[in-house]
Amino acid sequence: MGIFSRFGDIVNANITALLDRAEDPAKMIRMMIQEMEDTLVEVRTTSARVIADRKSLQRRLERLADEATEWERKARLAINKGREDLARAALGEQQAIEETLKQAQQELATIEEQLTVLHEEIGQLQQKLDDAKAKQKSLQVREQTSRSRLDMRRASNRDKLEDAFRKFEAYERRMDNMEAEIESQDLGRNPGLNEQFEDLERNDQVEDALAALKARMKSTERSHD
Repeated sequence: MGIFSRFGDIVNANITALLDRAEDPAKMIRMMIQEMEDTLVEVRTTSARVIADRKSLQRRLERLADEATEWERKARLAINKGREDLARAALGEQQAIEETLKQAQQELATIEEQLTVLHEEIGQLQQKLDDAKAKQKSLQVREQTSRSRLDMRRASNRDKLEDAFRKFEAYERRMDNMEAEIESQDLGRNPGLNEQFEDLERNDQVEDALAALKARMKSTERSHD
């Protein structure tokens, strides 16, 4: 089913308003353009037929005018020959042809008016079609721009994510290297006998220091009492 029901709908259509209400503006504008082009073809076809009718009628008018002139010539000839009866008959034929000629001229005037209307309609249709195509081009540019911006944004976000992943992986790698270095230094090492005794002595020293601290704290408490 077409968007427009008649020629007037196309000419009076507010393309922008129709597109604003459309769920798919790109599809809507394609349908509009197709219907406008089809209507333009129909109007041009009608115009061509009317132009052909005008040409045919113009030829008929020329023949009728020639016939009227010929009957007047015959009437003059009959008068010159003293045959008024033939002159009257010739003038009668001339009048009949001139009546037909007047009707044909009226038909031609009607055709000319029709062609004027068709010419205006074609101009209006062509202007509306040009407007629709310009709107379609504008929509395509906007769509391409939006798609490009979206692609750029996606690419930017992707780059940020990849950069973050690279930094995290580099940090993990550094941690792995540090842990590996520490572990490598302890490889093959067992605590020696002296080291074990040193640990014991350090423990004894800590215990002695702890006992001395406790004694001082008790002495301080008694002095306050």
